[in-house]
Amino acid sequence: MSEDLDCPVPARPQAEPARGSSRPAVASLVPGLALVLALAAAGTAVGKAFPLVGGPVTGIVLGVLLAVLKRPGARLRPGIGFASKRILQASVVLLGSQLSLTQIVHVGAGSLPVMIGSLVVCLAAAYGIGRWFGIVGDLRTLIGVGTGICGASAIAATAPVIGAAGVEVAYAVSTIFLFNVAAVLTFPLLGHLLGMSQHSFGLFAGTAVNDTSSVVAAATSYGRTAADYAVVVKLTRSLMIIPICLGLAWLVRRRNRDAAETTARPRLQVLKLVPGFLIGFLLMTTANSLEFIPAAAHHGLSELSVFLITVALTATGLSTDLAALRRTGPRPLILGACLWVVVSVTSLVLQFLTGSL
Repeated sequence: MSEDLDCPVPARPQAEPARGSSRPAVASLVPGLALVLALAAAGTAVGKAFPLVGGPVTGIVLGVLLAVLKRPGARLRPGIGFASKRILQASVVLLGSQLSLTQIVHVGAGSLPVMIGSLVVCLAAAYGIGRWFGIVGDLRTLIGVGTGICGASAIAATAPVIGAAGVEVAYAVSTIFLFNVAAVLTFPLLGHLLGMSQHSFGLFAGTAVNDTSSVVAAATSYGRTAADYAVVVKLTRSLMIIPICLGLAWLVRRRNRDAAETTARPRLQVLKLVPGFLIGFLLMTTANSLEFIPAAAHHGLSELSVFLITVALTATGLSTDLAALRRTGPRPLILGACLWVVVSVTSLVLQFLTGSL
Protein backbone atom coordinates (compact mmCIF):
# COMPACT_ATOMS: atom_id res chain seq x y z
CA MET A 1 0.00 0.00 0.00
CA SER A 2 2.77 2.44 0.90
CA GLU A 3 4.54 1.77 -2.37
CA ASP A 4 1.43 2.81 -4.31
CA LEU A 5 1.05 5.99 -2.30
CA ASP A 6 4.69 7.00 -2.59
CA CYS A 7 4.96 6.62 -6.37
CA PRO A 8 5.67 10.05 -7.89
CA VAL A 9 2.88 11.48 -9.98
CA PRO A 10 3.91 12.53 -13.49
CA ALA A 11 4.28 16.28 -13.59
CA ARG A 12 5.74 19.05 -15.66
CA PRO A 13 9.41 19.71 -15.04
CA GLN A 14 8.52 23.04 -13.44
CA ALA A 15 6.10 21.45 -10.92
CA GLU A 16 7.08 21.21 -7.29
CA PRO A 17 7.61 17.50 -6.48
CA ALA A 18 6.67 17.65 -2.82
CA ARG A 19 3.32 19.32 -3.31
CA GLY A 20 2.47 17.56 -6.54
CA SER A 21 3.03 14.11 -5.05
CA SER A 22 1.34 14.64 -1.68
CA ARG A 23 -2.03 15.88 -2.94
CA PRO A 24 -2.91 12.86 -5.09
CA ALA A 25 -1.66 10.57 -2.31
CA VAL A 26 -4.00 12.11 0.26
CA ALA A 27 -6.86 12.33 -2.20
CA SER A 28 -6.48 8.65 -3.07
CA LEU A 29 -7.27 7.74 0.55
CA VAL A 30 -10.62 9.52 0.66
CA PRO A 31 -12.93 7.06 -1.19
CA GLY A 32 -11.77 4.01 0.75
CA LEU A 33 -11.72 5.83 4.09
CA ALA A 34 -15.22 7.18 3.51
CA LEU A 35 -16.53 3.67 2.90
CA VAL A 36 -14.74 2.26 5.95
CA LEU A 37 -15.95 5.07 8.23
CA ALA A 38 -19.54 4.64 7.08
CA LEU A 39 -19.46 0.89 7.76
CA ALA A 40 -17.70 1.44 11.10
CA ALA A 41 -20.36 3.95 12.16
CA ALA A 42 -23.06 1.41 11.31
CA GLY A 43 -21.14 -1.29 13.18
CA THR A 44 -20.80 0.97 16.22
CA ALA A 45 -24.55 1.66 16.24
CA VAL A 46 -25.31 -2.07 16.10
CA GLY A 47 -22.69 -2.71 18.80
CA LYS A 48 -24.34 -0.22 21.15
CA ALA A 49 -27.72 -1.83 20.55
CA PHE A 50 -26.27 -5.30 21.14
CA PRO A 51 -23.30 -4.93 23.55
CA LEU A 52 -22.69 -8.67 23.55
CA VAL A 53 -21.72 -8.44 19.88
CA GLY A 54 -19.87 -5.12 20.05
CA GLY A 55 -18.81 -2.64 17.39
CA PRO A 56 -15.48 -4.23 16.33
CA VAL A 57 -17.03 -7.63 15.59
CA THR A 58 -19.99 -6.03 13.79
CA GLY A 59 -17.60 -3.90 11.73
CA ILE A 60 -15.50 -6.82 10.57
CA VAL A 61 -18.66 -8.80 9.71
CA LEU A 62 -20.04 -5.91 7.65
CA GLY A 63 -16.70 -5.60 5.88
CA VAL A 64 -16.58 -9.31 5.06
CA LEU A 65 -20.19 -9.30 3.83
CA LEU A 66 -19.53 -6.37 1.52
CA ALA A 67 -16.36 -8.06 0.25
CA VAL A 68 -18.49 -11.12 -0.56
CA LEU A 69 -20.99 -9.07 -2.55
CA LYS A 70 -18.41 -6.95 -4.36
CA ARG A 71 -14.65 -6.94 -3.81
CA PRO A 72 -13.37 -3.34 -3.35
CA GLY A 73 -11.79 -1.96 -6.52
CA ALA A 74 -8.44 -0.26 -7.00
CA ARG A 75 -9.91 3.19 -6.22
CA LEU A 76 -10.93 2.09 -2.71
CA ARG A 77 -7.89 0.04 -1.76
CA PRO A 78 -5.49 2.84 -0.66
CA GLY A 79 -7.94 4.16 1.95
CA ILE A 80 -8.86 0.66 3.12
CA GLY A 81 -5.19 -0.24 3.46
CA PHE A 82 -4.50 2.96 5.41
CA ALA A 83 -7.34 2.19 7.82
CA SER A 84 -6.27 -1.41 8.36
CA LYS A 85 -2.71 -0.35 9.25
CA ARG A 86 -2.31 3.25 10.41
CA ILE A 87 -5.67 3.66 12.12
CA LEU A 88 -5.18 0.26 13.73
CA GLN A 89 -1.90 1.48 15.23
CA ALA A 90 -3.54 4.70 16.44
CA SER A 91 -6.27 2.69 18.17
CA VAL A 92 -3.66 0.68 20.07
CA VAL A 93 -1.98 3.89 21.27
CA LEU A 94 -5.31 5.22 22.55
CA LEU A 95 -5.98 1.91 24.27
CA GLY A 96 -3.17 2.79 26.67
CA SER A 97 -5.25 5.64 28.08
CA GLN A 98 -7.53 3.08 29.73
CA LEU A 99 -4.75 1.22 31.50
CA SER A 100 -2.71 2.05 34.55
CA LEU A 101 0.34 0.39 36.02
CA THR A 102 -1.11 0.99 39.50
CA GLN A 103 -4.05 -1.30 38.70
CA ILE A 104 -1.79 -4.26 39.43
CA VAL A 105 -1.63 -3.07 43.05
CA HIS A 106 -5.40 -2.54 43.23
CA VAL A 107 -6.36 -6.04 42.14
CA GLY A 108 -4.15 -7.51 44.84
CA ALA A 109 -1.36 -10.06 44.83
CA GLY A 110 -3.89 -12.89 45.08
CA SER A 111 -5.22 -12.34 41.56
CA LEU A 112 -1.88 -12.00 39.77
CA PRO A 113 -0.96 -15.72 39.93
CA VAL A 114 -4.30 -16.57 38.31
CA MET A 115 -3.90 -13.97 35.56
CA ILE A 116 -0.27 -14.68 34.74
CA GLY A 117 -0.62 -18.45 35.15
CA SER A 118 -3.63 -18.68 32.84
CA LEU A 119 -1.87 -16.49 30.25
CA VAL A 120 1.29 -18.61 30.27
CA VAL A 121 -0.70 -21.84 29.96
CA CYS A 122 -2.81 -20.36 27.15
CA LEU A 123 0.18 -19.24 25.08
CA ALA A 124 1.95 -22.57 25.61
CA ALA A 125 -1.22 -24.44 24.59
CA ALA A 126 -1.65 -22.22 21.52
CA TYR A 127 1.87 -23.06 20.40
CA GLY A 128 1.65 -26.79 21.14
CA ILE A 129 -1.90 -27.52 19.99
CA GLY A 130 -1.55 -25.15 17.04
CA ARG A 131 1.57 -26.95 15.80
CA TRP A 132 -0.14 -30.31 16.31
CA PHE A 133 -3.05 -29.14 14.14
CA GLY A 134 -0.63 -27.76 11.56
CA ILE A 135 -1.91 -24.18 11.92
CA VAL A 136 0.45 -21.49 10.61
CA GLY A 137 2.39 -19.54 13.23
CA ASP A 138 0.78 -16.10 12.83
CA LEU A 139 -2.78 -17.40 13.05
CA ARG A 140 -2.16 -19.52 16.14
CA THR A 141 -0.36 -16.55 17.73
CA LEU A 142 -3.34 -14.26 17.12
CA ILE A 143 -5.82 -16.77 18.51
CA GLY A 144 -3.50 -17.38 21.48
CA VAL A 145 -3.08 -13.72 22.46
CA GLY A 146 -6.74 -13.01 21.74
CA THR A 147 -7.81 -15.78 24.11
CA GLY A 148 -5.12 -15.19 26.73
CA ILE A 149 -5.10 -11.39 26.94
CA CYS A 150 -8.00 -9.29 25.71
CA GLY A 151 -9.67 -10.47 22.54
CA ALA A 152 -9.88 -8.11 19.58
CA SER A 153 -7.72 -5.45 21.26
CA ALA A 154 -4.83 -7.89 21.73
CA ILE A 155 -5.24 -9.14 18.17
CA ALA A 156 -5.20 -5.53 16.94
CA ALA A 157 -1.99 -4.81 18.87
CA THR A 158 -0.24 -8.03 17.85
CA ALA A 159 -1.11 -8.19 14.13
CA PRO A 160 1.18 -5.37 12.96
CA VAL A 161 4.02 -6.60 15.19
CA ILE A 162 4.12 -10.03 13.56
CA GLY A 163 2.94 -8.84 10.13
CA ALA A 164 -0.18 -11.01 10.13
CA ALA A 165 -2.32 -11.14 6.99
CA GLY A 166 -5.81 -9.64 6.96
CA VAL A 167 -7.45 -13.03 6.51
CA GLU A 168 -5.70 -14.28 9.66
CA VAL A 169 -6.90 -11.28 11.66
CA ALA A 170 -10.46 -11.81 10.43
CA TYR A 171 -10.42 -15.49 11.34
CA ALA A 172 -8.90 -14.84 14.77
CA VAL A 173 -11.43 -12.10 15.67
CA SER A 174 -14.34 -14.28 14.53
CA THR A 175 -13.07 -17.23 16.55
CA ILE A 176 -12.60 -15.15 19.70
CA PHE A 177 -16.08 -13.65 19.33
CA LEU A 178 -17.72 -17.07 19.08
CA PHE A 179 -16.28 -18.20 22.40
CA ASN A 180 -16.99 -14.83 24.01
CA VAL A 181 -20.67 -15.52 23.38
CA ALA A 182 -20.31 -19.04 24.74
CA ALA A 183 -18.65 -17.69 27.90
CA VAL A 184 -21.35 -15.06 28.51
CA LEU A 185 -24.07 -17.71 28.24
CA THR A 186 -22.40 -20.49 30.26
CA PHE A 187 -20.08 -18.91 32.84
CA PRO A 188 -22.77 -17.43 35.14
CA LEU A 189 -24.48 -20.84 35.23
CA LEU A 190 -21.14 -22.50 36.01
CA GLY A 191 -20.45 -19.94 38.74
CA HIS A 192 -23.77 -20.67 40.47
CA LEU A 193 -23.21 -24.39 40.07
CA LEU A 194 -19.83 -24.09 41.82
CA GLY A 195 -21.21 -21.73 44.46
CA MET A 196 -18.69 -19.01 43.62
CA SER A 197 -18.75 -15.74 45.54
CA GLN A 198 -19.04 -12.38 43.81
CA HIS A 199 -15.30 -11.80 44.22
CA SER A 200 -14.40 -15.29 42.95
CA PHE A 201 -16.62 -15.03 39.89
CA GLY A 202 -15.29 -11.56 39.13
CA LEU A 203 -11.76 -12.98 39.09
CA PHE A 204 -12.89 -15.92 36.96
CA ALA A 205 -14.67 -13.71 34.41
CA GLY A 206 -11.78 -11.23 34.32
CA THR A 207 -9.22 -13.93 33.54
CA ALA A 208 -11.20 -16.40 31.40
CA VAL A 209 -13.39 -14.15 29.19
CA ASN A 210 -11.73 -12.25 26.34
CA ASP A 211 -13.20 -8.90 25.26
CA THR A 212 -14.07 -6.30 27.90
CA SER A 213 -17.68 -6.04 26.72
CA SER A 214 -18.13 -9.78 27.20
CA VAL A 215 -16.46 -9.65 30.62
CA VAL A 216 -18.92 -6.96 31.68
CA ALA A 217 -21.89 -8.90 30.24
CA ALA A 218 -20.95 -12.14 31.99
CA ALA A 219 -20.05 -10.58 35.35
CA THR A 220 -23.00 -8.16 35.47
CA SER A 221 -25.44 -11.05 35.11
CA TYR A 222 -23.79 -12.57 38.20
CA GLY A 223 -23.83 -9.41 40.30
CA ARG A 224 -22.67 -5.80 40.52
CA THR A 225 -19.76 -6.59 42.85
CA ALA A 226 -18.56 -9.31 40.49
CA ALA A 227 -18.75 -6.89 37.56
CA ASP A 228 -16.74 -4.17 39.31
CA TYR A 229 -13.95 -6.56 40.24
CA ALA A 230 -13.97 -8.32 36.87
CA VAL A 231 -13.40 -5.05 34.99
CA VAL A 232 -10.35 -4.17 37.12
CA VAL A 233 -8.92 -7.67 36.64
CA LYS A 234 -9.59 -7.49 32.93
CA LEU A 235 -7.86 -4.11 32.50
CA THR A 236 -4.87 -5.34 34.48
CA ARG A 237 -4.75 -8.44 32.30
CA SER A 238 -4.69 -6.14 29.26
CA LEU A 239 -1.33 -4.77 30.45
CA MET A 240 0.19 -8.07 29.36
CA ILE A 241 -0.02 -6.68 25.81
CA ILE A 242 3.21 -4.80 26.55
CA PRO A 243 5.60 -7.70 27.32
CA ILE A 244 3.92 -10.02 24.81
CA CYS A 245 4.28 -7.55 21.91
CA LEU A 246 7.88 -6.81 22.88
CA GLY A 247 8.63 -10.53 23.03
CA LEU A 248 6.96 -11.17 19.67
CA ALA A 249 8.82 -8.24 18.09
CA TRP A 250 12.09 -9.75 19.27
CA LEU A 251 11.15 -13.18 17.93
CA VAL A 252 10.15 -11.74 14.54
CA ARG A 253 13.41 -9.78 14.37
CA ARG A 254 15.36 -12.89 15.26
CA ARG A 255 13.46 -15.02 12.73
CA ASN A 256 14.24 -12.55 9.96
CA ARG A 257 17.80 -11.91 11.09
CA ASP A 258 19.43 -13.96 8.35
CA ALA A 259 17.51 -12.15 5.63
CA ALA A 260 18.26 -8.73 7.10
CA GLU A 261 21.78 -9.39 8.39
CA THR A 262 23.66 -6.10 8.56
CA THR A 263 26.54 -4.55 10.43
CA ALA A 264 24.28 -1.87 11.87
CA ARG A 265 25.09 -0.55 15.29
CA PRO A 266 23.44 -2.46 18.19
CA ARG A 267 21.61 0.64 19.40
CA LEU A 268 19.82 0.99 16.09
CA GLN A 269 18.83 -2.67 16.18
CA VAL A 270 17.29 -2.19 19.63
CA LEU A 271 15.33 0.82 18.42
CA LYS A 272 14.07 -1.12 15.41
CA LEU A 273 12.89 -3.89 17.72
CA VAL A 274 10.13 -1.76 19.27
CA PRO A 275 7.32 -0.67 16.91
CA GLY A 276 6.55 3.04 17.08
CA PHE A 277 2.90 2.54 17.97
CA LEU A 278 3.90 0.33 20.92
CA ILE A 279 6.10 3.12 22.24
CA GLY A 280 3.05 5.38 21.96
CA PHE A 281 1.01 2.80 23.87
CA LEU A 282 3.61 2.70 26.66
CA LEU A 283 3.76 6.50 26.85
CA MET A 284 -0.03 6.72 27.01
CA THR A 285 -0.18 4.08 29.75
CA THR A 286 2.54 5.88 31.72
CA ALA A 287 0.72 9.20 31.35
CA ASN A 288 -2.46 7.60 32.68
CA SER A 289 -0.55 5.99 35.56
CA LEU A 290 0.82 9.42 36.52
CA GLU A 291 -2.72 10.84 36.27
CA PHE A 292 -1.79 13.23 33.45
CA ILE A 293 -4.96 12.18 31.67
CA PRO A 294 -8.02 13.73 33.40
CA ALA A 295 -10.56 11.24 34.70
CA ALA A 296 -13.27 13.09 32.76
CA ALA A 297 -11.49 12.27 29.50
CA HIS A 298 -11.33 8.50 30.08
CA HIS A 299 -14.79 7.70 28.75
CA GLY A 300 -14.33 9.73 25.59
CA LEU A 301 -10.90 8.24 24.90
CA SER A 302 -12.27 4.75 25.51
CA GLU A 303 -15.11 5.32 23.05
CA LEU A 304 -12.67 6.75 20.48
CA SER A 305 -10.30 3.81 20.89
CA VAL A 306 -13.09 1.28 20.38
CA PHE A 307 -14.34 3.20 17.33
CA LEU A 308 -10.86 3.27 15.78
CA ILE A 309 -10.52 -0.47 16.38
CA THR A 310 -13.90 -0.87 14.69
CA VAL A 311 -12.67 1.21 11.73
CA ALA A 312 -9.49 -0.86 11.41
CA LEU A 313 -11.28 -4.20 11.68
CA THR A 314 -13.91 -3.06 9.19
CA ALA A 315 -11.09 -2.35 6.76
CA THR A 316 -9.64 -5.77 7.51
CA GLY A 317 -13.01 -7.33 6.70
CA LEU A 318 -13.15 -5.48 3.39
CA SER A 319 -9.67 -6.81 2.56
CA THR A 320 -10.52 -10.41 3.44
CA ASP A 321 -9.72 -13.08 0.89
CA LEU A 322 -12.62 -15.49 1.38
CA ALA A 323 -10.99 -18.16 -0.76
CA ALA A 324 -8.00 -18.13 1.59
CA LEU A 325 -10.38 -18.24 4.56
CA ARG A 326 -12.07 -21.35 3.17
CA ARG A 327 -8.70 -22.97 2.52
CA THR A 328 -7.80 -22.45 6.17
CA GLY A 329 -10.56 -24.87 7.18
CA PRO A 330 -12.04 -25.53 10.63
CA ARG A 331 -8.79 -26.25 12.47
CA PRO A 332 -8.27 -22.71 13.82
CA LEU A 333 -11.83 -22.79 15.19
CA ILE A 334 -11.03 -26.06 16.95
CA LEU A 335 -7.86 -24.46 18.34
CA GLY A 336 -9.96 -21.57 19.69
CA ALA A 337 -12.31 -24.06 21.39
CA CYS A 338 -9.38 -25.91 22.94
CA LEU A 339 -7.81 -22.69 24.24
CA TRP A 340 -11.14 -21.49 25.64
CA VAL A 341 -11.46 -24.70 27.65
CA VAL A 342 -7.79 -24.61 28.70
CA VAL A 343 -7.97 -21.02 29.97
CA SER A 344 -11.27 -21.60 31.80
CA VAL A 345 -10.07 -24.75 33.54
CA THR A 346 -6.67 -23.22 34.35
CA SER A 347 -8.30 -20.15 35.90
CA LEU A 348 -10.53 -22.30 38.11
CA VAL A 349 -7.67 -24.60 39.14
CA LEU A 350 -5.38 -21.67 40.01
CA GLN A 351 -8.17 -20.00 41.97
CA PHE A 352 -8.62 -23.22 43.91
CA LEU A 353 -4.89 -23.56 44.57
CA THR A 354 -4.56 -19.93 45.72
CA GLY A 355 -7.67 -20.10 47.89
CA SER A 356 -9.61 -17.52 45.85
CA LEU A 357 -12.26 -19.85 44.42
